[in-house]
Amino acid sequence: MKITLYTLATASLMFACQPVLAEAMKPKPAGDAAPMMVMDRATFVRVVPSANDFEIRSSELALEKAEASDLKDAAKMIIADHKKAGEKLQAVLKGKGVDLAMPADLSPKHQKMLDQLQAANGKDFDTLYLDMQAQAHMEAIGIFRTYAGSGDDQSVVGFAKETLPSLETHMAHVKMLISAR
Repeated sequence: MKITLYTLATASLMFACQPVLAEAMKPKPAGDAAPMMVMDRATFVRVVPSANDFEIRSSELALEKAEASDLKDAAKMIIADHKKAGEKLQAVLKGKGVDLAMPADLSPKHQKMLDQLQAANGKDFDTLYLDMQAQAHMEAIGIFRTYAGSGDDQSVVGFAKETLPSLETHMAHVKMLISAR
């Protein structure tokens, strides 16, 4: 009799809690996701210029060295969009009295990547360029998403949110080019 009452009580409790458990297990929209980390404006402004400049310089190199015409088309799009994004960030910060000093040099990581691209030729260049664009855009998307979700300066958050779709378009385009090879 004890086992039956215990089983009945447990079953009743599980039945009563079922809607609550089901709701807790229901996936939430991505927009509801809490940021995995918090990024302040100073960090965002320190990291973004080198990443942006790498995208531009590597794509300018692709215009010279790429064998495939579809890579050159992608490079043109990336150059135009990243130059526009850099100018927009400078304008947003200038409006706040913050001068965004564009780095004369890339970060060591970005410089090493650019050096590898400069040393590559032919199909090796094309493959390396696409791989590096995929890596660079994944990182940029992560940075921009993080700042868009946790940033401390609303006008820079607005810039990050406005720029993110362009970065995601670049990433989708690069993935398409990789899968076509």
